[in-house]
Amino acid sequence: MYKLTRPDGFDFYSGTINYRDAIGSVIRVTDFDPPELGPCRRGLHASKNPNDCFIGAKIPCAAFKVKGIQKIAGDKEKSRYQALKVIEEIYDLDTLFGWRYSEAMSPVNPFKIIPPHINEEHISLLRQWASVRASVRDSVGDYARDYVRASVWASIGDYVRDYVRDSVWDSVGDYVWDSVGDYVWDSVRDSVGDSVGDYVWASVRDSVWAYMGSLFPKIKIWEYAPKSISYPFQSAVDLWLQGLVPSFNGEIWQLHGGEKGEILWEGKL
Repeated sequence: MYKLTRPDGFDFYSGTINYRDAIGSVIRVTDFDPPELGPCRRGLHASKNPNDCFIGAKIPCAAFKVKGIQKIAGDKEKSRYQALKVIEEIYDLDTLFGWRYSEAMSPVNPFKIIPPHINEEHISLLRQWASVRASVRDSVGDYARDYVRASVWASIGDYVRDYVRDSVWDSVGDYVWDSVGDYVWDSVRDSVGDSVGDYVWASVRDSVWAYMGSLFPKIKIWEYAPKSISYPFQSAVDLWLQGLVPSFNGEIWQLHGGEKGEILWEGKL
């Protein structure tokens, strides 16, 4: 079984139980709810799948291998115990979770990268990105004609949630957005000035979420792409990792880069 804690080793719920100091010993509680109340009430919690531990946990975190003692209640995601034996701390969280935890904790900020001179390679990546975004939008047909709602962020979120769970995607999304997403959006907004609108917001948001989706490389089957393409939104990630973020106002595409997200190229595709 696995248990996630705060980075300092203390539990998320009460902040009073130190799992790191308890390695090799047993943590026990005497005040717990009866079994009929289910697995998520008072007691000590652990999961067989470490990603299920994010029900009640978030990044940043520490992870421990534990053994449950005197099980109270449980379901397929989480079990509740009277006691847990703390076996060891797990340090390789990328391998444990099956996604890039270490990069999520230190996400790439494209506007901290010295941008390249824009050439045909970058325009080609932008064309690929524009095509993928259009295919995502068009695929929803009459179900959702709203351009802003029918966008890449929803598609990526759905697939990641299916692969791990809502709480993992929400935790990673919140952390990465707070770390770099707000910075990127504020910089683009300042650079485009009066041109800011729903189209611009949606296009920048989609780039941020495309980068977040790349943190889950074990997802091999995505809609809107042939099986030979492992990640259909990679063109946006390639631009991101070179220090470039696209924006689109409904007619004109722009590539932003540099410390302030300056407009380095603009035109129609």
